[in-house]
Amino acid sequence: MTAETLEEPERLLPRQVRWCAGTRVLVGLAAAWLLFTVAYVLFTGDLWVWLLPGLLPPLAFLAGPVLVALALAVPRLLRRRVPKTAFRLVLVLAAAALVTGAGRSGINVAALGGGGDAAPAGAPAVVAWNTEYWDQTDDPDRFYAYLHAHPADIYLLQEYVDQVGSDGARDAGDLTRLRAEFPGYHIVARGELLTLSRYPVLAQPRVGPDRGLPDGVPYDEVFESAKVLRTDLQVGRAALSVYNVHLPVQVDVTRNPLSHGFYSYVHARDGLRKAQLAGLAEDVAANPNPLLVAGDFNTSPAMGDLDGLRGTLVDAGRASSSLYPGSWPASAPLWRLDWTLTTPGVRVHDYGFDDPAGLSDHDLQRTRISLAGGR
Repeated sequence: MTAETLEEPERLLPRQVRWCAGTRVLVGLAAAWLLFTVAYVLFTGDLWVWLLPGLLPPLAFLAGPVLVALALAVPRLLRRRVPKTAFRLVLVLAAAALVTGAGRSGINVAALGGGGDAAPAGAPAVVAWNTEYWDQTDDPDRFYAYLHAHPADIYLLQEYVDQVGSDGARDAGDLTRLRAEFPGYHIVARGELLTLSRYPVLAQPRVGPDRGLPDGVPYDEVFESAKVLRTDLQVGRAALSVYNVHLPVQVDVTRNPLSHGFYSYVHARDGLRKAQLAGLAEDVAANPNPLLVAGDFNTSPAMGDLDGLRGTLVDAGRASSSLYPGSWPASAPLWRLDWTLTTPGVRVHDYGFDDPAGLSDHDLQRTRISLAGGR
């Protein structure tokens, strides 16, 4: 046997292609984004620390995998070749991340069906809006003109409060003007929450942490505990329960993110948020009336905090014609923090957001409903 015969099998073996540093980086990024997405979907809404990545715009769960896949074009622009195995692996990892995170992206698939339908005559109009500390920094006349420009049978307004600072919160104390501006409306106020209704008020049961609050406590304590205001209304022959909601914000942007206080604040706020949501969910489950829950939840579609409620109630966003409904910040609404949810007995004909005209950092929610029956 000659030396040439011995060398021939070696020439028949496929040559192993080594991945360059850039290829490894691409594969690593794709794998890291997939692992992050899987972990986020598994733990958001359960572990408090996931409130922080939950601050990402929901669109990131679509944009991330797409950007990873598009990064495969960079080596070609540099006239370098990505091995086929690495190319395919990056595409598979990006596709897996896209499928895993699509439900957290905030995309309103129902908008492809054209949104809502025509409402019957006399269907109640509902407005829900975080006013950003009422008219504290606005011209009161302009503030009320804006509300009148959005006529509604039911207003669910948050941050009906004069000041929140080192000396605590103070009641807005605007009832005299409210009665003058909205004659014939029934006014229900509790802490920072204000509900105005053309329909008679049947009851005002307390919900969640507010239920254990004794009468006569200082306004500060009511402000901290009453983040859900339930009002039962007589709408025609039916009793409709409306819940005015404002969940505590989870992050204090004035704190140093490298400090222990920053994270202890997030941890504490998570507990407060969970207590309010648990109280709301318990009350909703025990309430036989058709109901509507609306307000500023400080919770985006990417976050799991509302999974329980959204699994039980119907998102009014299904009646929206917007493929990506957003409400905050008003200047560039990349996040939907404001929600309207209903039971199937409440039919939503129209739903959308309106610009607050500089009066708030939250867009205004408007909804047209009709009562289709019981729960």
